[in-house]
Amino acid sequence: MPVPKDEFEQLHPCDFYTAEELLDPDEMYTVYEIARMLQELDPDAEIDAETEAILLDWAIPWVISNADDLVVADPRSDDEPGYYGLATDE
Repeated sequence: MPVPKDEFEQLHPCDFYTAEELLDPDEMYTVYEIARMLQELDPDAEIDAETEAILLDWAIPWVISNADDLVVADPRSDDEPGYYGLATDE
């Protein structure tokens, strides 16, 4: 259900990193690592499952929104997620 804006103490601009600002062009990342990095956490930071689920709510739309600037790699094994990286001219 919608919530009135005046119920919040502060509203922030919806300003996300671009793919180029967030990702190292020589690295590939899982959506879980991207989720952490969008919150200025280390990609390997230990977080609880509930927090990770919330961060994924931000990361998945970010990946979709930045799809034109990304490349995708299949998982290296069946028990691993796929990887995303910054598209380069190479």
